Amino acid sequence: MASFFSNIFSAFSGASKDKAAPTATAEPQAHAGCTIHAAPIREGSQYRLAGRIEKVVDGETLERTFIRADVFTSADDALECTFRKARQIIDQNGTALFADGVRSRPV
Repeated sequence: MASFFSNIFSAFSGASKDKAAPTATAEPQAHAGCTIHAAPIREGSQYRLAGRIEKVVDGETLERTFIRADVFTSADDALECTFRKARQIIDQNGTALFADGVRSRPV
């Protein structure tokens, strides 16, 4: 009986049985000594631009994550723009991107 009410509630609230929406994936790309991992986040029928940038510094892998407000209807467009945004972040920040030595932080 509880599942009946749960199904009715989800129909009116827009809730989905899929708790973890799949993300678009692509092979990592290299740029200026960094590795870019595109990981757009699926939100309904759209994909939000998101990813991470990694660099090995003194034998330790440091990462910078980013999520932007941009959303796309196509997973391919989201992946392409994620790589472009990551290259822009790397180019604009240069060596300062990883200069603090923090293992992981958002940018």
